[in-house]
Amino acid sequence: MLRDPSLKYRPFPTVDLPDRQWPSRTITKAPRWLSTDLRDGNQALIDPMDAEKKTRFFDLLVKVGLKEIEVGFPSAGATEFDFISGLVRDGRIPDDVAIQVLTQSRRDLIERSFESLEGAKTAIVHLYNAVSPAWRKIVFGMTRDEVKTIAVEGAKVLRDEAAKRPNTRWQFEYSPETFSTAELDFSVEVCAAVMDVLRPTVDAPIILNLPATVECATPNVYADQIEWFGRSIPNREAVVISLHTHNDRGTGVAAAELGLMAGADRVEGCLLGNGERTGNCDLVTVALNMYTQGTDPRLDLSNIDEIVKTVEYATRIPVHPRTPYAGDLVFTAFSGSHQDAIKKGFAAQAARNDTLWEVPYLPIDPADLGRSYEAVIRVNSQSGKGGVAWVLEQDKGLKLPKRMQADFSRHVQALADESSRELNAADIWGAFERAYLPGDADRFELRDYEETGASGERVFVGRVAIDGEERSLSGRGNGLISGVIAALADSTGPALDVVDYSEHAIGHGAGAQAVAYLECRTGDGRTVWGVGIDSDIATASVRAVLSAANRA
Repeated sequence: MLRDPSLKYRPFPTVDLPDRQWPSRTITKAPRWLSTDLRDGNQALIDPMDAEKKTRFFDLLVKVGLKEIEVGFPSAGATEFDFISGLVRDGRIPDDVAIQVLTQSRRDLIERSFESLEGAKTAIVHLYNAVSPAWRKIVFGMTRDEVKTIAVEGAKVLRDEAAKRPNTRWQFEYSPETFSTAELDFSVEVCAAVMDVLRPTVDAPIILNLPATVECATPNVYADQIEWFGRSIPNREAVVISLHTHNDRGTGVAAAELGLMAGADRVEGCLLGNGERTGNCDLVTVALNMYTQGTDPRLDLSNIDEIVKTVEYATRIPVHPRTPYAGDLVFTAFSGSHQDAIKKGFAAQAARNDTLWEVPYLPIDPADLGRSYEAVIRVNSQSGKGGVAWVLEQDKGLKLPKRMQADFSRHVQALADESSRELNAADIWGAFERAYLPGDADRFELRDYEETGASGERVFVGRVAIDGEERSLSGRGNGLISGVIAALADSTGPALDVVDYSEHAIGHGAGAQAVAYLECRTGDGRTVWGVGIDSDIATASVRAVLSAANRA
């Protein structure tokens, strides 16, 4: 890398727009959406989709709610042409969906594109040619007038071919390709010349797509370009301004959002950002960004896993686990402090009597996207007591007392350090069983018991195996738990003082169980915890005392 990159690279020029309005605007309604997955996204694949994959992808796009779908480049070859004409011929296109095809501004390619759409009820033909200085000088060796002539001649062919097919409702889109690196006045000049040929109206507007073919500036510059263009293009009410951002600088989504604030009406992109080089605008991200601000994106993304699965199948490109909203790990916390905040957030959410979502670290409710809460918190060596407690509550219904969470987290931390991997729910439950529930190495094991006595003085009489030998024990106390502790103390058991006790049901109905948690202090000042689980809450309490005695 150069120590002085200015010797090789020039800063991108800004737009002279001192009274720009877009910074004070917000996005308050959904734009028109166009999926380019089957065209731009398909061109970006090492192995382009076959007809079966494209058909499956098309069905997904319809299911999601896309009303405009760019289905291919019909003049590119027989595979593309046959797929597009097959959609029309087989009646696979819903009446409220318009398919779109792309063509360069050449007569033979335009004519071939119209042939692929023969018989369609409604369709969009998308015409383009590059207009920026680098393309004019380096790629084509043409003047501005020559480049404009290409666009105008292509528009005339569009007009004439559509007139031959009056039974189809035709819409036209024109892209001054490489708009983001072209002179703004020339982009307006070329687009206006195309409009002079196609004569758009308010009822039949033209779509003018302003692509960031190569993202060369910060997204605010693109927004300035869009606002400048919108102010300058004639007959603006007959124009739909469309955005087609790429992600060369990693800000394709931001550029699209700022472009909407700058007055654009339509967004083009791919469901999860596929596209040449670093990809196109990620439509899922833009749509769900709007959703989290309380604006309906008018797309159904309620089964995000189905979307991911289909996109991965069709493109053979895995979705990164950190992809916004769609990645496997985007709703997952491993950090202890994050887990604690999320756990408290869910508890507060359940306690509030309203629907407003407010959970730390989760800008969207995973359930809205068809995700469960089970994977929101996952446990590894970085996790804390709150995360461990969350997993137990979600998997087994156990709501550990706060101080017990700290005690149990030590066991889990030791297991995580030892295994050097993520711990799943089965691992955590196994650690819990070993730490608190009856095991072969335990000294005390309950066989049977009964409780007698009046209120204020209770007598525990039980059969307990001590070191494998069954013995009869009895003890008096002001309740069942104190009676069990007294019985143990009279039979070489540890001296225990109760610090805290809590209980709750696990599940509902006749088959529900009860769990009891007992915090005790031993004679030498140590704190031990006992847990008992049984269908009877009293028996669970007895088991909790014996569990604490075993820990002591």
